[in-house]
Parts: sequence; C-alpha cells; structure tokens
Amino acid sequence: MIYLPSRRWYLVAAALALVAPLALLWPRAVVVLLLLDVVWVLAFVVDAWRLAGLGDAVPAVARAAPPAFSLGRPLPVTYRWSHPLPRPLTLLVREHWPAPLAGPRERALTLPPGTAFEEGLELVPLHRGRADGGTLALRLLGPWGLAWRQVRRELPWRATVYPNLVGASLRSLPTQAQRRREAGFRAVRRIGEGRMFESLKEWVPGEDTRTIDWKATARRGKVMARQYEDERRQQVLIVIDCGRALAAEHAEGRSRLEAVVEAALRLAHSAEEHDDNVGLMAFADTVQQFVPPARGRRALRAVLDALAEVEGKLVEPDYPAAFAYLADRNRKRALTVIFTDVIDRTASEALLAQAGALRPRHVPLTVALRDPALELVATARPATTAGAFERAAAEELLQAREEALADMRARGVLVLDVPPAGAAAAVVDQYNHLKRRGVI
Repeated sequence: MIYLPSRRWYLVAAALALVAPLALLWPRAVVVLLLLDVVWVLAFVVDAWRLAGLGDAVPAVARAAPPAFSLGRPLPVTYRWSHPLPRPLTLLVREHWPAPLAGPRERALTLPPGTAFEEGLELVPLHRGRADGGTLALRLLGPWGLAWRQVRRELPWRATVYPNLVGASLRSLPTQAQRRREAGFRAVRRIGEGRMFESLKEWVPGEDTRTIDWKATARRGKVMARQYEDERRQQVLIVIDCGRALAAEHAEGRSRLEAVVEAALRLAHSAEEHDDNVGLMAFADTVQQFVPPARGRRALRAVLDALAEVEGKLVEPDYPAAFAYLADRNRKRALTVIFTDVIDRTASEALLAQAGALRPRHVPLTVALRDPALELVATARPATTAGAFERAAAEELLQAREEALADMRARGVLVLDVPPAGAAAAVVDQYNHLKRRGVI
C-alpha cells in the first residue's frame, strides 16, 4: 500500500514553516516549530493508519458497460460504488480505458455512507477495434483529510468498437414488399448448378427428358418430371485489400479504409436482408480476417466482428496468396466484391490477373476508390512551374489508372470507380442491380 500526504496536509505544513523566522526574535520558537512538526506528522500517520484498516475490498465497485460500441455514437457506462463506513468516503479515480475508447482522465467522487452510489459516464469511441482495459487506480482520502491511500483495483473489461451502425441497415436496401415485387420482374433461367428442386409434375411430351424422375415414375406408374425454380440464395463474398492503397487518408482527413469498412457493412446488411449468404476476407501481406459465407443474423454478426478488427498496413498486398487462400475455402459460385484501388497496369498486374481469373465461375466486382486529392491536383490551374509539373504528373497517373481499369473490364471483371464518400451507396445499388438482372 502507498500513502501520500493530501493537499491540506501540505498547506498546513507550509504554514508551520512560517514559524521558523520567529526564531530570530524568540529562540524558543525553534522548539515550538519542532513540536508542531511532530504533531502534524503524527496526525498524518494516524489518518493513514485509519485508512489501513479499510482492507483491499473497500470501496466495492461494479461496472455495467454496453456489449459493444459504434463509431460516432457515445454510450453510457455505469459504475456502482459502495463502502461500509459510517461517513462519506472521498476518492480520486483514474482508469486505464481500452484503446478504442476515450473517457475522463481523472474524476473525484464522494460516496455517501450506507447506500450504493451510481456514477454514469459517457464514453466516446475513437476508432474501430477490440482492446482490453479497465484497471482502476484509486486514492482514498482519510477521515481527517490528511492522507491518501493509493490502491489498484483490477476490473477487467474488453471493449469492442464496431463501424458506424447508425441507419446502416435502413439505408442499405429497399423494403421487403419492394424486394418481393422486384423478384417477379424477370424470370431468369439458370443452367446446371443454381437450380433448386421445387416439385414433381406429370411429364408432358416435348419437355426435356433430362427432367424425368425415374424413381417417381416407377412408384406412380406414370412418367413424372422434376420442376425447378430459380435459386434465390446466392453467395456474396466481401474481399478487402488492407494494403497501402487503402491505408492512406483521403482529402477529408479520413482513412480510405474506413469508407471501405462502412461500404462493406452496408453490403453485408443488404445481402443478409436478401437472404443471401455473406462472407468476408481482409488481407494485406497476410490474411487478417476470414469469415466463411453463411446466412442470417449470425453470419452478419461474424462479419461485423471481423470488420471491427480490420487494420490498414503500409505494405504491398499479396494478391496471389490471398486469392489462393480464398479459393481453398470457397468453391461455390459467388459475387466476389473486391475493395481496392489500382495505380497502373504494371503496379496492379497481380490484382488484374487474380480478379480476371475468377471468371467464369464467379462474378467478380472490383470497387476501386478514387483519390480525390489526386483528382484535385489534376484539374487545378497551376500558378507556378512546379504546379504545372504536379498537374502533368497527376494527369499521367489518372490516365494510367484508367487504362488499368479498362484492362480489368476487358477480362470480364465488373468495375465500380467511385470516390470514398460514395462507395457505400454505389456498391449496394450495384448489388441490387445484379440481383434484379439475375447475374448472380
């Protein structure tokens, strides 16, 4: 245990020091000063001794925290304090917050005697992630207000901060009734895999003989055929490139990866509401997160948990290894949505090759995030010679980027070229468009 003098004790000790100059006029003042100093030190010892009898469990504290936080939405955290003393207890609290959260650095409390005291704090999420914290450093003030007793209380807490969830599910898709209407706009005939058995009917001459169910024919004594319906549940795989292309900030001072995470979350909500299977893979030089495709709220929660821990890295992404990892774990046809950016054909050759190789088994959709700062330089009127060179370089980079995207389209890859701020709305609109056309 550590005991420290309080501010009151220091102020009185400083006042006693004023007696020392009287010794020049009155020699006995030295003896008086020493006696007062001894008494004051003994008062500190007695006050500290009375604190020592409290035990390590005083005060008792419990925390009630939300199961998770969302970016942009402060939430309350409640502490319940209690102690057995017949007098109020004053304490200072300093807490080690989990890294994604921000709260007061220090707070002072006065706990009433005999009843529990509830303290409410509003914590602000700083960034996505999951981290441990919760250690409390407490200072308890003695009955006379002369000594602090310093104790450490372990109150473990693992806090999770998800991407911004406010309105994500409402903005990501049309209403249930509208989706049901749109489902009947166009009947899409699917060949081979992708057709689901619906019922049996009597075979009519002229129909495809491959639909005849011979076992049912033998049981019923007449030729029976299988009827199929379009498979409504498809797979949506969200692939996020966490390498240097998306780790940089864009013009608004926000990481481009944050815009991607928001778009991925909106897309996952939309896929879940359309009853599609949804999965996720995030990678840079190695695979960071992988969630196999599944359906329902449980799958959406798994994607959300993975998105909370996605981190950008200033490294070159390993596309061949990542897509090989994905191929080993998912063989069923899927809409594969790749969030990334391209620079030119040479720098993005690995991405172009891997995305193009997904055809024809899968439907690859590359969401390329533009760089608003680069576009601003390319369209600005230069005022100096250096500015002219910067504009020419920016125009050359944008031209090379357009050529790379055109090469990707030529390989059969769908491409969305969007600014970071519009990525979420654009990718959900494209997903709904592909659903209506029956492409996936």
